[in-house]
Amino acid sequence: MNRKFFVFLFTVLCCMTIYAQQTDNNTSVTKSDLQKEAEAVDPAQNIAKARSLYIQAFNDYANRELTRQGVECGVKATALYYKENLYHEAFELLRSIDQTINADRQISNGEKAALHYLTTKERMQMYVKMKRSASALEQLNTMESQARQANNENVDNDLLYSKAIYYYTFGQTAQGDAVFREMADKLTATKDYDKVDEVYQTLIANGRKSNNANLVAQSYSRYIIWKDSINALKMADETGALNQQIADRDAKIAEKDSSLSSRQAIIVSLSILAIALAAVLVLGGIVLMRYIVLTRKQKKTISLANDTNALKAKFISNIAAHLEPSLKKLDANKPEVKALLDFSSHIQTLSELENTADEQPEMEEVQVPAFCEGIMDQIRDKVKPNVNLAVNTQKTSVSLNKEYVSHILLHLLSNAANYTPEGGTISLDFKKRSPHTYQFLVSDTGEGIPAEKREDIFKPFLEIRDLTTGDGLGLPICKQMALKMKGDLDIDPKFTKGTRFVLDLHV
Repeated sequence: MNRKFFVFLFTVLCCMTIYAQQTDNNTSVTKSDLQKEAEAVDPAQNIAKARSLYIQAFNDYANRELTRQGVECGVKATALYYKENLYHEAFELLRSIDQTINADRQISNGEKAALHYLTTKERMQMYVKMKRSASALEQLNTMESQARQANNENVDNDLLYSKAIYYYTFGQTAQGDAVFREMADKLTATKDYDKVDEVYQTLIANGRKSNNANLVAQSYSRYIIWKDSINALKMADETGALNQQIADRDAKIAEKDSSLSSRQAIIVSLSILAIALAAVLVLGGIVLMRYIVLTRKQKKTISLANDTNALKAKFISNIAAHLEPSLKKLDANKPEVKALLDFSSHIQTLSELENTADEQPEMEEVQVPAFCEGIMDQIRDKVKPNVNLAVNTQKTSVSLNKEYVSHILLHLLSNAANYTPEGGTISLDFKKRSPHTYQFLVSDTGEGIPAEKREDIFKPFLEIRDLTTGDGLGLPICKQMALKMKGDLDIDPKFTKGTRFVLDLHV
């Protein structure tokens, strides 16, 4: 993973959580004019002024023995110091803040530990930025001790964030994943799904900001898996609640039936009639409840599916928009940059195809022999020595979308050129199956695609890839083009001498 990205992510997550444990204790205290004035200054426009105002606010709060508010302003000023690499000044300010905390006799030891946790965390951030792993780890161990003394759930949760970011920053991915899962599991166990969702959304959003396409795809994939599991848990909870309601109603009905059976003999006939009517009502109620439950489940399933698809479409559409402006500023001659530009272009194409799936593409009449020969000519200089190129078509014309069919066939033939060894054969065939159905077949005598991988080659984003060796979106794009033309693209399972792709189209 990109180490610079995790330094950036560390800063963002810290800003989200660094003051959470103070919020509850400070809501009753009005912010000073100095603090309000500092918060009104945009650090991006005048960082020195913002820093100076926060320091003044810190000193003002300290003089008035409002330590919690002073620490909040002090650590903000510290962050603005080391943002400009003024580490000496930042460390000096943190020492002053710690002295102020120790001098306050009005707050408990636990509260002091929570405030010292904030200053220690700022030191850790600086060591992370300076790439001093050992020093950062020392501060992290101190933070863990302070969190135990603070005995504050917000501090404990923030410690998990800090551990995860430390591990990710210094390349300890396995430990980072373990801590991140612990944090997510902890929140999930308390059914605080919104907070877990916010964590994943933060990872995805910051992955986009750092232009790390691999991490965006990986984070999004994990997010979808987690989202599906939580949806299943929510549905199970709702189903259990409905079952309990039905059980309670059945119990009440049974109780009423028992009381009716104990009535005197003079009302036996009325009791029998009442029981019969009650049975009819119970049966009708059960049938109605089952229908309602089934209807609700179906609506929820459809809604969840629509929400997931909408989220995927929005995600795919936004990736290219975030990546492309920054990537175009880089050197396109570098393989990594070219790979990212291609990946951005492929994502835009795939997103456009999915968003316009219901639109009918334009059709035109083409002569099949000339069309196929023209496509085959484009790969003649890409094949290995002594590879035989064969075009087998009928002298006929068909109506098709020339852009999409050309793209699909050229992609399939280019892949065949890459995987067909010397002396092999690559074929492009055209077959008319009925008056309204025809096929283009691309065959090669390469080693073939393993059976266990055939179902997945048309699915995008199934694995994290090195983009310089290909992003794996070529075949999914071809598949979407075929579907948009009301056709299909698949592998011929009966072809065993290599690989054969079949493009089915309908007039």
